[in-house]
Amino acid sequence: MQKTNIHSFHVKTLGGKEFRFDSLKGRNVLLVNTASVCGYTPQYKQLQELHEKHGKQVTVIGIPCNDFGGQEPGSAEEIGEFCSLNFGVTFTLLEKMQAKGEQAHPLFRWLSDKELNGVNDIKPQWNFGKYVICKNGELIHYFAPPVSPLDEELLALVLT
Repeated sequence: MQKTNIHSFHVKTLGGKEFRFDSLKGRNVLLVNTASVCGYTPQYKQLQELHEKHGKQVTVIGIPCNDFGGQEPGSAEEIGEFCSLNFGVTFTLLEKMQAKGEQAHPLFRWLSDKELNGVNDIKPQWNFGKYVICKNGELIHYFAPPVSPLDEELLALVLT
């Protein structure tokens, strides 16, 4: 298989609008598989802080997933409302996607297949895994769920 970059993907936002990753050419991106009823859910606050403080340098994108413990059971409307009311989320949220298994969304297959992304073979194992995409659309690092979105090593990668 030939290594590709994220710019070839287009998906829907939580609100149902088309989102094209090629619109992010020249920008660093932090993709996070999120859930509303998870021990890591408070990271939404840190993701929003990152978005507010450094939105000119990095695009934060949340991708709701219900694959881990059924911790994102809500509809798109319920997820959006929860994120807005509880954490003031204004960064982009994509449609709910499957992150693992046979039905994994092609974006998650790309994020977790080294033959496709050139870097990472780690499949999502829980909510709030963090994928750093550099300005040219290549995956450059994966951070496990416990790592804060404001972690120094993560910030060093997304703010370059």
